[in-house]
Amino acid sequence: MKIALFGYGKMGQMIERVALGRNHEITAKIDIDTTEIDFSNIDVAIDFSMPGAAFGNITKCIENNVPIISGTTGWLDDYDKAVRICKEKKGAFIYASNFSLGVNLFFELNAKLARMMHPQKQYNVSLEEIHHTQKLDAPSGTAITLAEGILENSDYNGWKLDTEEPDYIPIRSKRIGDTPGTHTTQYQSKVDSIEIKHTAHNREGFAEGAVIAAEWIIGKTGIFTMQDVLNLG
Repeated sequence: MKIALFGYGKMGQMIERVALGRNHEITAKIDIDTTEIDFSNIDVAIDFSMPGAAFGNITKCIENNVPIISGTTGWLDDYDKAVRICKEKKGAFIYASNFSLGVNLFFELNAKLARMMHPQKQYNVSLEEIHHTQKLDAPSGTAITLAEGILENSDYNGWKLDTEEPDYIPIRSKRIGDTPGTHTTQYQSKVDSIEIKHTAHNREGFAEGAVIAAEWIIGKTGIFTMQDVLNLG
């Protein structure tokens, strides 16, 4: 499989190592200074770029009939546009706030727990995410996905960052050292607490999941999620 990397920072470099280890070929490394891209030599693209570049990268690939996997966060105001273009061009596209296989299983567990807790009005829910100090967006895309999983299965009106308001899920964001990513969902009452947590030990799981998604999307048409890749639907 011939892979183009949009963004060649720490994640791009780790994706390269994982892809090469799975006997794939990196045929392009695209950054902000790249002016020409040979799409004829690309089977699939993986985008871990910057929020301002992601939408352009995605649309270029779709318009050139190259399926694309995007793990860039902070650009989702344009997500519906990307979906519309993908449908018009009959392209293939996966966006995930987190490609870690463990995190996506955690998403399912989080939603199931929310359904179970819905009738238990004595509990208040909160989310916490911890990442490295170089992470630009807050809260993390993963924390937002967790919040959305709760919102779909509860009576909360939305989420709020680093503040507590009635009827909103509070998300606490912390930036500490080189932390790859820790996410916690907690339900608390006067008598006890229920907590589920996912802790990434390194970034390799994110890279592995992105490459597995790229392998899966070859030959497909449509807009997909990691639920599709993992057959969790």
